[in-house]
Amino acid sequence: MQEEVQAEGGETSDILTSLKEVLKKALIHDGLARGLHECAKALDKRQAHLCVLAQNCDEPAYVKLVEALCAEHNINLIKVPEAKQLGEWAGLCQLDKEGKPRKVVGCSCVVVKDFGPKSEALNQLLEYFKRS
Repeated sequence: MQEEVQAEGGETSDILTSLKEVLKKALIHDGLARGLHECAKALDKRQAHLCVLAQNCDEPAYVKLVEALCAEHNINLIKVPEAKQLGEWAGLCQLDKEGKPRKVVGCSCVVVKDFGPKSEALNQLLEYFKRS
């Protein structure tokens, strides 16, 4: 179940907004695995509910490994345009006094192991995977 989401158009931007909210809630509940090593372990142990991969990842073997693990274990895969954006959503940044992200670290892969509490954004994201 692999899906590519482009950051253009009405429905896809809603999906990215929902994804951002789901990642924030998962981060708060300690349900994220970030980086290739953590993600590969979570995917292989079938602990993952959702995998997010950056489209601008320049290492083809990295992308191939993550896509293969997701396909093998039937884990939903969604692609976002930028690694920096994914890093910000996954909490790999510092926030300044105004709450704006500073020193954002790029992240090519994030796995959600625990969604946290049910939310409208999570329902919208799961509905998106059912339709596609």
